[in-house]
Amino acid sequence: MFICVKNRMTNTFFVSLHRMNNQQQRNRRYNDYPSFSRNYFGERVQKISINAGFTCPNRDGTVGRGGCTFCNNQSFNPEYCSEERSITEQIEQGIRFFDHKYKTQKYLAYFQAYTNTYEPLEKLAVKYEEALRHPKVIGLVIGTRPDCMSKELLHYFNTLQKDYYITVEYGIESTLDKTLEFINRGHSYNTSVTAVTLTAKAGIHTGAHLILGLPGETHRDILDHATRISKLPLHTIKLHQLQLIKGTRMAVQFKEHPEWFRFYSAEEYIELAIDFLELLNPEFVVERFISQSPTELLVNRMWGLKNFEFIHKLEKRLKERNTWQGRYFESD
Repeated sequence: MFICVKNRMTNTFFVSLHRMNNQQQRNRRYNDYPSFSRNYFGERVQKISINAGFTCPNRDGTVGRGGCTFCNNQSFNPEYCSEERSITEQIEQGIRFFDHKYKTQKYLAYFQAYTNTYEPLEKLAVKYEEALRHPKVIGLVIGTRPDCMSKELLHYFNTLQKDYYITVEYGIESTLDKTLEFINRGHSYNTSVTAVTLTAKAGIHTGAHLILGLPGETHRDILDHATRISKLPLHTIKLHQLQLIKGTRMAVQFKEHPEWFRFYSAEEYIELAIDFLELLNPEFVVERFISQSPTELLVNRMWGLKNFEFIHKLEKRLKERNTWQGRYFESD
């Protein structure tokens, strides 16, 4: 049996994304996440990363061994995010990390490390609901793989979302099966299409992650990602530039075959991201364009730009090009 959660929110919490997105488009050249969040929640909301001790079917032999060639979860887990602490302890640590700036903000528990739907539902429910019992937590963000979602779990999320904000984020990474095979992803793009479609059909807020610049992918391939993924019933999307992390199989591949890789300068990546935006469904909310791993873990040197500095440069270039998200988007 599942632990019963307390009602803290009403069904009216789920207002029209379409109306808010249109308002954002009038003010910005792309559907940015901060604007969406302010409109959606009516107050500041911060994600707190959670490491709930999950593993991955691509590591334990169910799908494969060794994981994805680019993967090192240490590269994106903050210091307070450790499976040695309980979920409640991690939330408290995260709140202490953030609340020096915003004392009254609410939080989303972001189950981020590895595959956060990869356990029996009864065990998953205990972990999710421990997070939801915290008085400052108003919802969950669940990061997972598209081959680790069941109809039973979708039904459970649908029940939770009557009282809490629930988002499922899928690591899609590429729409090309040859790339997914090369990075040892362990699933096809069609698996992602099926998972996103079923999740959205269940009425659950659905997000996707893509990596721009994976080995072997051309500029045209990357733009085709935008066209293909725009056909999916997504709400949010996260873009990441390719980063090479020490200790990964991809780092070894780079050492042995540097010709397989193309690394963009900040200016080149901004142009690529804008080209991508022009083809992207204008209803999608863009959560991020870059990821920022600790410098000591990186093989390839990055740009030395903080996220807000990158966004400033991107928005300046959008104005210079007089373009916007969805400029060349074609709906079916």
